[in-house]
Amino acid sequence: MKEKRIGVEVSQAIAIATKLADVDVISAYPITPQTHIVEGVAELVADGELDADCIPVESEHSAMSACLGSSAVGARTFTATAGQGLELMHEVLYVASSMRLPLVMAVANRALSAPISIWGDHSDVMAVRDTGWIQIFAVNGQETFDNVLCAFRIGEDHRVLLPVMVHLDGFHLTHMIEPIFIPEQSEVDRFLPPYQYPLPLDPDKPVSMGGMGAPNIYFETKRAQAEVLTAAKEVILEAWKEFGDIFGRHYSPVEGYHREGAKVLLLTMGSFSETAMTAIDALRDEGKEVGLIVPRLWRPFPFKEFRQAVKGADVLIVLDRALSFGGPGGPVCSEVRSALFNEGKKPKVIGFVGGLGGRAVSPDGFKEIINRGIEVAHKGSEQEFEVFGVRE
Repeated sequence: MKEKRIGVEVSQAIAIATKLADVDVISAYPITPQTHIVEGVAELVADGELDADCIPVESEHSAMSACLGSSAVGARTFTATAGQGLELMHEVLYVASSMRLPLVMAVANRALSAPISIWGDHSDVMAVRDTGWIQIFAVNGQETFDNVLCAFRIGEDHRVLLPVMVHLDGFHLTHMIEPIFIPEQSEVDRFLPPYQYPLPLDPDKPVSMGGMGAPNIYFETKRAQAEVLTAAKEVILEAWKEFGDIFGRHYSPVEGYHREGAKVLLLTMGSFSETAMTAIDALRDEGKEVGLIVPRLWRPFPFKEFRQAVKGADVLIVLDRALSFGGPGGPVCSEVRSALFNEGKKPKVIGFVGGLGGRAVSPDGFKEIINRGIEVAHKGSEQEFEVFGVRE
């Protein structure tokens, strides 16, 4: 297997991935911190390195609408957005998933207004968690590049036919230059076959898609959609296994770091996870039995793998990078507690909120989170979560 390792901005690496995937149509609107992604793709098209159509649009809502049409006629389709752009296309996201259109979108996660923030947190992704898309989180540039390729393979599988989001932290990843392994085109072609949409729109055989659904069929339609999304996990596992067999990089729904035997676990998502690893190492040097778990697959939620990952732990400390206003802290913490609700022996779940609006959390900050989480857990309170703002 041949690969070359180059230093490249992560946004540009995503553009390279679209070239290797032989994307047919790109429709996107520039918004910070996503802009470098579509600029990179547009440059590849303009230079003749990628034979694709770039559709200029006036907004993210129009971008996603154009993606619906291109995907429906059988074109391999890509887009990218961030923050407010993701919110502007919010209503169209439901249409893409319910019409079973396997387009791929890179989301450069960004804080939502107000006040206006161009920096990264997870408020945008948490706002779209229930739109019916497969959603994957990346920790670094290599994982982002790899999972863009995997996203096409997963979404286009005839057992799935669902759109896929690949989430990467705005600025913390999008604008970072990292050494990334770029495979040969022939190797990507082994992994990602040409796109063959089984139900393309055809002017000679006109049909209506996404039309009116009366109450007597709407529920059944949504139930079928939910079942397909849940069942997609097996296809995701297959795709990640084959990717690992070809390229030597293996992915799983929930990753771990010093997880085995740890009595205290920290849960993070996205690029902050690598910083958290430094804190885990320091605390283990102090003799504390701590570890890290990193959910990669956000939708469909990997219940089995998550429960196995926290098995044996006494305390689970969850760092949310988004607020659930009026709720119990953060949305990830809420989901974690729900996933463990019927478990017999389960860890106490302590919730923290930090990193909002792009604010960094240092290794010392993570050590504080873990130490304070242990302290709260040992209070013996019936309430198994508390929320702390982490300020660096």
